[in-house]
Amino acid sequence: MHVVIMGCGRVGATLARGLERYGHTVSVIDLDVNAFRRLGPDFQGRTVKGVGFDKDVLVKAGINDAGGFAAVSSGDNSNILAVRVVRERFGVENVAARVYDQGRADLYEKLGIPAVAAVRWTAVEVMNRLMDTPVVPAWRDPSGLTMVAAPHFHPGWVGQTMRAIEQGTQARVVSLMRMGQGRVPTDDVLLQDGDVLYLSLPTARADEVYGAVSAAPARH
Repeated sequence: MHVVIMGCGRVGATLARGLERYGHTVSVIDLDVNAFRRLGPDFQGRTVKGVGFDKDVLVKAGINDAGGFAAVSSGDNSNILAVRVVRERFGVENVAARVYDQGRADLYEKLGIPAVAAVRWTAVEVMNRLMDTPVVPAWRDPSGLTMVAAPHFHPGWVGQTMRAIEQGTQARVVSLMRMGQGRVPTDDVLLQDGDVLYLSLPTARADEVYGAVSAAPARH
């Protein structure tokens, strides 16, 4: 897949290199040509000077052949405008925008524009690591009905299988972070000390699930 990225800051450059490692072709747009140095000497993609909401610049970056577009510059307005142009003018549906203002991020999500509030995400992750009980979910859908949380498990859960954890919490295990590496665990994988589990659950059941994992599992 060909992906066009607007913004060659640390996020844009990291995203571009990561996509290349997974075998995708990438074009990066930025007004500052010096920013392209962040891509490193091994970057094989295309670099285009300009802004991501300029139609000619987008065409030069290969938007007509793109399967995805990411706007990750430092400007909220520019990112959202670029995403709208790419969707409405070029018909690319697979888009995402980086937004610093959480209020705007929530609004655009409700309008169907995927938006990542970078500052809030970082703050949430740090707070959830510091507190005994996560203060906010790692993710919540725009309707607020479902969420993904990374709760702290009682030590008694160590050694339990993913299947037993799902049965004991009535929540779905969606991801496991172990030693800095993410994976989607199978039912028979055992929880180890230091693991971070991401659970998908109805928001209305959050207190119930947090309560279940904060206590030792029931013995049968």
